[in-house]
Amino acid sequence: MRGCGFLVLATIPAAAMAQAEPPSAQGDVSLTIYNNDLALVQDVRRMNLPTGRTRQEFPDVSAAIRPETVTLSADGTGIVEQNFDYDLLTPDKLMDKAVGQTVTVVRTNPATGVETRESALILANNGGTVVRIGDRIEVLDRYGARVIFPRLPDGLRARPTLSVTLDTTSPGTRPVSLSYLSRGFGWKADYVALFDEAAGKIDVQGWITLNNASGTTFGAARVLLVAGAVGDGSPSYGPRRPVMPGNRMGTQSANRESLGDFYVYPIAGRTTVANAQQKQVSFLDVAGAPAQKAYHFRNGWMASQTDAQSADTVLRFSSASDGGLGDALPAGTVRVYMRDARGQPQFIGENSIDHTPMGSSLALKTGEAFDVKVQPVVQKRERITSDEWERTARYRVSVNGAPADVVTVDESKTYWRTTMTYTVTNARAAPVTVEVVQAGLDRGWRDSRVPAESIKGTQRSRDERTWQVPVPANGETVLTVQFDTRY
Repeated sequence: MRGCGFLVLATIPAAAMAQAEPPSAQGDVSLTIYNNDLALVQDVRRMNLPTGRTRQEFPDVSAAIRPETVTLSADGTGIVEQNFDYDLLTPDKLMDKAVGQTVTVVRTNPATGVETRESALILANNGGTVVRIGDRIEVLDRYGARVIFPRLPDGLRARPTLSVTLDTTSPGTRPVSLSYLSRGFGWKADYVALFDEAAGKIDVQGWITLNNASGTTFGAARVLLVAGAVGDGSPSYGPRRPVMPGNRMGTQSANRESLGDFYVYPIAGRTTVANAQQKQVSFLDVAGAPAQKAYHFRNGWMASQTDAQSADTVLRFSSASDGGLGDALPAGTVRVYMRDARGQPQFIGENSIDHTPMGSSLALKTGEAFDVKVQPVVQKRERITSDEWERTARYRVSVNGAPADVVTVDESKTYWRTTMTYTVTNARAAPVTVEVVQAGLDRGWRDSRVPAESIKGTQRSRDERTWQVPVPANGETVLTVQFDTRY
């Protein structure tokens, strides 16, 4: 209950009261904002610097500044020392700083409305505010009192402030360039896609969604957004999410400004990036790009289902310059809409994409199909002999430096033949093709085999094999496959 929630007042000069919101001390500001909670702030201010060592203050820096990254440059001036004063003015800190001071406690009688004032010495502010009023000790109640302070305590700042001790060789007014990294910034892309299944076309509008949680507003700033995760010294943990088949990274260079290995998305003109604000700016508007819907089902090894499972609904399109969106796509969320029978756009699903080069093929899961189902079943498991596999293994062994001996091991191995069926049903009035994927074929053995299959498949990797299964309208198709494995 720190601060107790009562109203806290301090005496303020009349001139200061005339302007409740002080003007920003920032100068010509440029923001370079990255995806991973990081921004480069460059602030050029005109300052009148006297000769010799002086302490200069830079109010209105980011409250999430990384002080160790500060650089400052000005003609004829060097930095001696710098401090970031982050002890900002809040009711809690105001009460903390007032311990040992005399304040005025004001109470209002709720029945009569009569106001009384008493002088009080603040003894402590720890889980509540303890005061001495006359010859009694009180804990200020939360609702019945307000406190008036005679002045602001030293050391509290109303705004985040960087103080720098400068050593100047010649006096005068000059531009002073302040540069630093700050947390509290981020941006991502949001895409709105309108899909026309009958025409096989997609309209996509891309929005940059910018967030400022730095604690400071930056007015009339030039803003650059950098697409990519720049190194910030943080280790990367965790597995990458599985990739839907059909995603393939492109090799085309986008017609955009680049910064090293990253693309730059500038916001046109100057803009105010307010604290605790989310801002959106359009950066992509494409109509009529080719797109198609597909169905996908992935089965784990030995997974047998008693009930049919919905196939994934997948939207496929390209970011290529010819026949695609024609741009590099920064990471974000793609939200997909389709028009209903009345012509109204309706939301049908969303998914995220990573930073995607131009020329890429994309396959996004948007949901699970209502009318397209797959039921995988293990029909039979049987042992097979090792006649067609290797029976003999040879090892070269050396013990304690002695000449090597060749050891031959001749033994039978047990292998398994698994027969799987995948029953694919389609309750739609039009035929569909479902991509069926069987996973789990590797497991380190690297010699799984497919001796028989009713539809010719493709080995996507050692671990996965895929089949394109055509299913007639209001019908079904049964895919039968045999797998020979060591387990």
